[in-house]
Amino acid sequence: MPPKKEPAISAFERKRLENIANNNAILSGISTTADKIIPKPAAPKQKPKRSSAPRVKRETVPRELPARATRQSSRLAGLDADSTVLKRKAEVEAEVESEKARAKRLRVSGDLKLGDIKVEGRKWEGGVDGMAALKGLGVRGAQPGVRTFTDEDVKETTDENLKDLRLRMSGLKLYEKWAVNDIKIVPQRVYSMGFHPTEDKPIIFAGDKEGAMGVFDASQAVLKVEDDEDEEAEYPDPVISAFKTHSRTITSFHFSSADANAVYSASYDSSIRKLDLDKGISTEVFAPADKNEDLPISAIDMPATDPNVIIFSTLQGSLGRHDMRTKAADAEIWGLTDQKIGGFSLHPLHSHLVATASLDRTLKIWDLRKVSGKGDLRHPALLGEHESRLSVSHASWSSGGHVATSSYDDRIKIYSFPDAGSWSAGQDLSDKQMAPAHQIQHNNQTGRWVTILKPQWQRNPRDGLHKFAIGNMNRFVDVFAANGEQLAQLDGDGITAVPAVAHFHPTMDWVTGGTASGKLCLWM
Repeated sequence: MPPKKEPAISAFERKRLENIANNNAILSGISTTADKIIPKPAAPKQKPKRSSAPRVKRETVPRELPARATRQSSRLAGLDADSTVLKRKAEVEAEVESEKARAKRLRVSGDLKLGDIKVEGRKWEGGVDGMAALKGLGVRGAQPGVRTFTDEDVKETTDENLKDLRLRMSGLKLYEKWAVNDIKIVPQRVYSMGFHPTEDKPIIFAGDKEGAMGVFDASQAVLKVEDDEDEEAEYPDPVISAFKTHSRTITSFHFSSADANAVYSASYDSSIRKLDLDKGISTEVFAPADKNEDLPISAIDMPATDPNVIIFSTLQGSLGRHDMRTKAADAEIWGLTDQKIGGFSLHPLHSHLVATASLDRTLKIWDLRKVSGKGDLRHPALLGEHESRLSVSHASWSSGGHVATSSYDDRIKIYSFPDAGSWSAGQDLSDKQMAPAHQIQHNNQTGRWVTILKPQWQRNPRDGLHKFAIGNMNRFVDVFAANGEQLAQLDGDGITAVPAVAHFHPTMDWVTGGTASGKLCLWM
């Protein structure tokens, strides 16, 4: 057979091949020139050889993973991407995940035994046993460590009475039995705190962001564990009890004035529960009849004269009153504002007076003796209001008739109502009466990861001098008097986070603070 003739190359193809050859020649020339100009990198230095000492191999602890359903490939199963079966499968999986997330946030109804709801973990091994001693009881601009109230301020005080008070409050010392980092009272960020009113020993309750309640008895003894093989003795962690009483953030605690064994807690899971310390039972005292109804509760308080009635505020801008001897459906709930009520309190001596703080930037004073209107327009009488430049976080009554508020305009405002007990039902308060008596510059910019700063008065001070505590973004707790004078700035070694949730003991000069890492600070 005659040899095949190679196909003739067209002029266009010939020109294309010539261009490719020319380009390759140019690139080759550039590479050669670059090699002559750019020096070659030095050879890397050899790392020094490690010591020939054998490495100690640690035993790895097998990690137990939760059992999960094995995922199966739809392609191997012969299912098309657009098939009806595959679409239905995806819908079912999405529904299952949604139901799991909903169930996790859904409040638990009925009575809860503490032994069944204890939080697992080494730090909270106290459990029910750790509560045995309680039975039968009677960030914008933050500068960590930079003080805004110093010893010089105390020394330069000219008023002798104020100076004595400053010296006494500044003399409170950080709890020394355990370091702050060792007192992890709850697993997550502390959101609420409270002292049990007993004066026998400091007992602190804390609630975290995920519904766990921690209890710490600061009077417990430190037991030293001797180890013959180790020269240094080990100090075990403190006994702390923690229980999952709610499914969402615990926002508030209240201690009954009539029953020393009763501790009330409220939560964003729409429920209020009563913990009986003697029986170890947590009972639901209020929740919407419909389990699917969302009524996040932001704060609770109780009249000192009626231990059966509980008042609560919600993130929906409403205020509720519930008699615990009746059904939850009989509770009165009044819509006071379209925006959330972040905090409120009752006057300790005149419990018909309510002070509310809201996202609508106002402090409002209400009178529960006069409730009027019909349907959604029914509400207590509004006596007066004062508007701030930005939202108001909390309003706290003192037994002396002062209201302290914290707001996002970086102010603590103190209002004075010494004659509140003489007000008639529904009496109007003038703008002059509602104006703050004192204003304190205070950084209240907590950001996303720090709990909102709220002033909390000492409820029944032994010395008769009204004072309140509030967290400081520079990692202190500030103490102020009713006239706006700063009395102390409490600090100590080992405080590595903002003790944002600060509380006074009702009668004793004990102050506690809780941090975003669940740690407890205590000054005595």
